Amino acid sequence: MQDAALRLKALMEQLLGAPLPVRIRAWDGSEAGPPGTPVLVVRNRRALRRLLWKPGELGWARAWVAGDLTVDGDLYTALDTMAEMVWEGREDARSPRQALRDPDVRAAVRGLVRMAGSPLPPAPPREEVRAHSRFARPHTKHSDRRAISHHYDVGNDFYEIVLGPSMVYSCAYWEAPASPDSPASPTPSESPDATPTLEDAQRDKLSLVARKLGLQPGMRLLDVGCGWGSMAIHAAREHGVSVVGVTLSQEQAAYARKRVAEEGLTDRVEIRVQDYRDVTDGPYDAISSIGMAEHVGSELYLEYARNLFALLKPGGRLLNHQIGRRPWRDEERYEINGFIDAYVFPDGELAPIGQTVTQLENAGFEVRDVESIREHYALTLRRWVANLEADWPRAVRLAGPGRARVWRLYMAASALAFERNRIGVNQVLAVRTPDSGDSGMPLRARTWN
Repeated sequence: MQDAALRLKALMEQLLGAPLPVRIRAWDGSEAGPPGTPVLVVRNRRALRRLLWKPGELGWARAWVAGDLTVDGDLYTALDTMAEMVWEGREDARSPRQALRDPDVRAAVRGLVRMAGSPLPPAPPREEVRAHSRFARPHTKHSDRRAISHHYDVGNDFYEIVLGPSMVYSCAYWEAPASPDSPASPTPSESPDATPTLEDAQRDKLSLVARKLGLQPGMRLLDVGCGWGSMAIHAAREHGVSVVGVTLSQEQAAYARKRVAEEGLTDRVEIRVQDYRDVTDGPYDAISSIGMAEHVGSELYLEYARNLFALLKPGGRLLNHQIGRRPWRDEERYEINGFIDAYVFPDGELAPIGQTVTQLENAGFEVRDVESIREHYALTLRRWVANLEADWPRAVRLAGPGRARVWRLYMAASALAFERNRIGVNQVLAVRTPDSGDSGMPLRARTWN
C-alpha cells in the first residue's frame, strides 16, 4: 500500500494538473516530492478536511493557523513556490465549480475525501473573525471599532517584539536600495560598512512625513490612526508642533499616552480614542494619515477625504500613506483577500493608487506629489518577521500559538506580495489649495528628499 505522502503527492498533482512544486511530509512520517525544495508538513488528516471544506487560500490559512500544516525550511521560498497553489484572486483562476467539471479533478477530490476520514468540517481556529462584514454592514463606527480591536488589541508586549523600539506599524523608509544578494539588509551608500536598523529606517520615515507636511513650530497636526504615538511624539519633539492623535484602539491609546508622558510632551500631544469622523476641532495646519486609510472602505473613501479636507485650513497639507493593489481589468470581480479579512484586517480594503488620487481630488484636494515606496515595505516586513522569529517562544506565550502563526504568515506573504508587485504602498501629498491658487508649496516639489 502506498504511504500517505506519496498518495497525497499523486492526488495533488491531479488537482494541479502539474508536478507538485514542493516536497510533502505526511503525518505518518513518509515523504514524497522533489528533493531540495521546501517541505510542506501535513501533520494530520484534519488538514485535508480543512482544504476540502474550504478550498483555496482560506482553507490553507485555517490549516496553518491551527497548526495542522507547517513548513520545514525557508518560509519565503515555500510561499513563493506554492503561490500558484494557494493564491486566490488570479484573473485566470478557475472557480471550484469550474474545476470540478474536470474528471481528473473529481477523481482527485474523491481520493482526498477517502484519505481525510471524518466527513465533518473542522471548526475554524478561534483566531478567525466571525460575524463581521458577512452578517453586518461594514465600516459603521461600531464595526470599525471591532475590526481595529481585533487587529491592534493583541497586546502591546507582542507588538514590541514585532516592531522593535520604534513601535511604528507602517512601512519604514530605507535611505539606500538593498543589496540584491541580501534583500533584508540594505546598506547606505554613504556608509558601506553600516547596516541601518529598523529603528533608523522608521525614524527616517517619520522625518520624511514631517518634511513633506512642512511642519513648523506652533502648527497643529492631526495624526489620524496614530498607533502607539510615534508620529505624534516625533512631530512634537523634533518640530515643535501641537498634535492630536486619534485611534480606535484602547491599548494603543494607553501605550501612546504613557510614551508621551515619559517624553514630557503632555502639553503638546493629546491622544484620543476617537473615530476620525468625530473630530470637529479644526482647522489643522497639517494631517498625517499613515497606514490608516486601508481600513476606511471603498464606499466611504470619499467621505473620509472630505472629512479630512474640512479639517484643514486653506493651504494645509495632507500626507496620505496607504497600501494599494494592482488594478484589475474587471474591477467588479475584485474580492478581498480571504485570509487577511478573516484573520488580520477584518473589512480592510485596498484600492489602486489611481482611485485614491481621484477620490482625494473629488474631495477638493490638489494632489502635489505621489511617491511609491513599494520595495521599502518588503524590507520592513522582513525585519518584522525576523524580530518575531528571534523571540518566538515569548511571542507565543504572549499572543498564543495561533495568533503568532497568523502574524508570521501574513507578514512573510505580504513581503513577497510587495516584492512581486502584487501590492504597493504610496505616499500622496495633497493640499487644500485656497481659491487664490497659492498652494504654499515650493517650486521644486522634492526639496524634502
